[in-house]
Amino acid sequence: MSLQLGDTAPDFTSETTEGKINFYEFLGDGWGILFSHPADYTPVCTTELGRTAALKSEFEKRNTKVLAVSVDPLDKHLGWRNDINETQHVNVEFPIIADEDKTVANLYGMMHPNASTTTTVRSLFIIGPDKKIKLMIVYPASTGRNFNEVLRVLDSLQLTSKFSVSTPADWNNGDDVIIANTISTEDAKTKFPKGVREVKPYLRYTPQP
Repeated sequence: MSLQLGDTAPDFTSETTEGKINFYEFLGDGWGILFSHPADYTPVCTTELGRTAALKSEFEKRNTKVLAVSVDPLDKHLGWRNDINETQHVNVEFPIIADEDKTVANLYGMMHPNASTTTTVRSLFIIGPDKKIKLMIVYPASTGRNFNEVLRVLDSLQLTSKFSVSTPADWNNGDDVIIANTISTEDAKTKFPKGVREVKPYLRYTPQP
């Protein structure tokens, strides 16, 4: 299945390390991150799930729930989770989906046969409260994700969903943002009372709302 930005994220019900869950019910009216790892008991994945657990409070601040998925069975997940907790000095409390039949992997296009016919690539999806896909990132199995970037993009998505702005290159939370071209400069001065800095008629900045 070839998903694109703006598509409705497929719903599913799966067994996880936190019991059986329905994806939509789990997300509720908040944001969600669904990410795959190629296999249990692998070094890069161990660091990734550990990092995710360490960022628990950051995701909570952003009203975002996370779920991991691989095609390994539940008993293997449970054993591996102990290793993650031990080696990464964390407590993994988010669900790890047991996707032995590849239902979730196929729904989200996580199987890339030219990369591997048996394991998933490192796909990551950010899903909005409307259950639409807002971001897709795909890494090869050999490269761990940059979770600072995941948080940065999540901040951008949440900000731009509320205000008529975009975020420029290398933007970080708190930096100036770009005013949407659908708003005239005159209207922007009213809409953004912190000020408008016009570089070009099509490139106008304002402090982050």
